[in-house]
Amino acid sequence: MKRDPLVELPEALTHPRPPTDARFIMGVDGGATKTLAAVMDLRSRTLHLAHGGPSNEDAVGAESAVKALLQTAEEAIARAGIGAQDLAAAVLAVAGTDTAAVAANVRAARTDAWIVVNDVVGAWATATGAGPGIATISGTGSNVFGVGPHGRSWRAGGWGHLLGDEGSGYWLGVQSIKAALRDREASGPETALSAAAPAFFGASSVEALASLVYSKPLTKGEIAAFAAETARLADAGDAVARSLYELGARELAVQINAVIHMTGLVEDDTFPVGLIGSAFKAGPVFIEPLVRAVHEHAPHARIDTVEMAPVGGSLLLAARACGHSEELSGEELSGLLDAALLGPGRS
Repeated sequence: MKRDPLVELPEALTHPRPPTDARFIMGVDGGATKTLAAVMDLRSRTLHLAHGGPSNEDAVGAESAVKALLQTAEEAIARAGIGAQDLAAAVLAVAGTDTAAVAANVRAARTDAWIVVNDVVGAWATATGAGPGIATISGTGSNVFGVGPHGRSWRAGGWGHLLGDEGSGYWLGVQSIKAALRDREASGPETALSAAAPAFFGASSVEALASLVYSKPLTKGEIAAFAAETARLADAGDAVARSLYELGARELAVQINAVIHMTGLVEDDTFPVGLIGSAFKAGPVFIEPLVRAVHEHAPHARIDTVEMAPVGGSLLLAARACGHSEELSGEELSGLLDAALLGPGRS
């Protein structure tokens, strides 16, 4: 089978412009619940932030998504005291299964300096500093995206909760409820999940919880939230809960290893694999089996959790697009973002 990358980097990022005297860049992180825009002054190293509503096309539609993105971006630009024409580059990393419609509308409304990418590309930049390596996302859903030493990109996973999302919070929540049901019917091992699941969701029994899943129905976010309880039970020694995290880790490792192979990262002695998302808050019970499974194929991969806010990836890509990537490190940017997000007035 001929396989083309499912997500490719735009030409503006694979062949960035020569360095100019650029001063202002902008990054935008657009998701299903909120949008964050950040304008950075490369000379003074200051950030100007603006918050907006949801901009995931799957959640609100392309028209509303674009409106939220542009309004939030314009607010950040105004807070910086500049005009849109002063931006050397702007990268908008937007969640959604297909961002083509959003990209087309943004291009029609702004200039070529405004670049729209899928949020997995922003996550990759956050995890790797926009260099060779991989971002592994596990929140409500899951996704893996990486870029190799020769610029080849590859994505695995990201097919949504019906067709994929292995190793995600939602997947772990569903598997935990299934394990409780198997305990109830005596087709599976006993587990503390059988008592924890109905208690967590306010059901009278695990069978009542099964009815609730279908009749309410429970949202993806509500089911994913139960993964934190599964992690607690796993840490307490529940064998079934631990096995679910080990299985989720193996499923994610299969996708990571596919990206390692398809991008050519397997040729590198060492490269980063950044772990992003709420599911990794489970800690060692999830991360340690994931590291073991990846190291079976890539023993020198550097695997660690990522702390930088996602909008940082968009800013790193914007710096790259205007030829200033060497002037902005992920470590410096992470500190600047933390200070700005916690600062008075968020400005």
